[in-house]
Amino acid sequence: MRSGARGTGPYRGTGPYGGTGPYRRTVLGGAAALLLACAGLAGCGLKSGSPMVDDVVPGRLGVGQPLKGASLTVTSKNFSENIILGEMIGLIFKAAGAEVLDRTNLPGSISAREAIINGDADAMYEYTGTAWITYLGHQKPIINGEKQWAAVRDADRRNGVTWLPKSTLNNTYALGINRANNRKYRLRTLSDVAALAKRNPSAVTICVENEFASRDDGLPGMQKAYGMHLPAANIKKMDAGIIYTQVSKGGSCLLGEVFTTDGRIKALHLETLADDRHFFPIYDAAPALHTPTYKKYPVIAKLLDPLSKRLNTSVARELNGKVDVAGEDPHLVAKDWLIKEGFIREG
Repeated sequence: MRSGARGTGPYRGTGPYGGTGPYRRTVLGGAAALLLACAGLAGCGLKSGSPMVDDVVPGRLGVGQPLKGASLTVTSKNFSENIILGEMIGLIFKAAGAEVLDRTNLPGSISAREAIINGDADAMYEYTGTAWITYLGHQKPIINGEKQWAAVRDADRRNGVTWLPKSTLNNTYALGINRANNRKYRLRTLSDVAALAKRNPSAVTICVENEFASRDDGLPGMQKAYGMHLPAANIKKMDAGIIYTQVSKGGSCLLGEVFTTDGRIKALHLETLADDRHFFPIYDAAPALHTPTYKKYPVIAKLLDPLSKRLNTSVARELNGKVDVAGEDPHLVAKDWLIKEGFIREG
C-alpha cells in the first residue's frame, strides 16, 4: 500500500521512522548511527529530481510571489503521506514564484534528513517523534506535543535544521476495531480495553506485527502501561497489511495495530481507540528547513504556517486513502487539496 511504508508512522518503515509512517521502530540509536548508515549510501540525500512544471499561482498563500527568483528543492521520505506533504511544500513554493526541484520519495528517513542538513534539499515535512528519538538519540518521548516540538526545534539548531510550527497530523500507533464489533463492546480508550481484558480475557484478541509484539515501546510496554495481561494465545502476529483486513472482517482478532493516519482506517470503517495514558510517542508533522535557506527566505514561514495549521490526522487519513486505497498520484492529490482549500490556484 504505502510505498516504503511502515516504517510508516512512528517507527515504521513508512513512517517517521522508516517504514511508512513517520519510521517506526526500526530506530537507529541516535545521530551517530544515522551518519554511519548514511555513509553506506552513495551520496546520502543526493538524488536527481525533476522540475515542478505546474502552472499554479497564489491563492491565499504566496500573494505577490515573494519567492520569485528563488531556486528551491523539496524532499520527502518514500511513503505516501510524506510524499504528499513534500509535494504540498513544492506547489506552494511554486505558486509563490520559486523554481522548484522535486526530490521527494527518497529511500527512508536517513537520506531525506541528510539532504536537509547538507543543503541538497531546502524543505520537507518531518516528524517530531522521529527527530527526538531517532535523530537526537533520546530514549523517552515527551508526552506533550508542543513541548516535544519545542525541544526538537531547540536541539536541532546545532545541526543546521530549522523547524517551523507543527501541525496536529500525528502519525503514531493505535489499536483499531471494526464498528460492528464496537457496537457490542463500546470501547473508546485503551483503558477500556484493559478493563475488558480483566473482565473477559477471552474477548480481547489482537493482531500485531512481529516487531510491535516484542518491543518495549510496542505491545509489551503498552500492556505494562495499562495493566493488561493478555494470554499469548490471544496475540496473533502477521504482516501489517493483513492486520487491517483481519480487523475489518472481525474474525481473527477484535483489535489490531494500526497507524493513526492510515487511509485504510476510513476505507475499511475502522475506529481507533484513544491512548488515554499517552503511552505511544507523538509523531506530529512539521516543516524542517535547511537553516541557511530559511535565513535567506524567512517568508517561507508565512507560506507554510497556514498549511500546517490546517493539517491534522483526519486530513491525512483522507489524503493517504486517495493514494493507498484509490491509487491516485500523490502529486495530484496534494495539488487538488491545496486548490480546494484555496491555498493556491490553477494558473
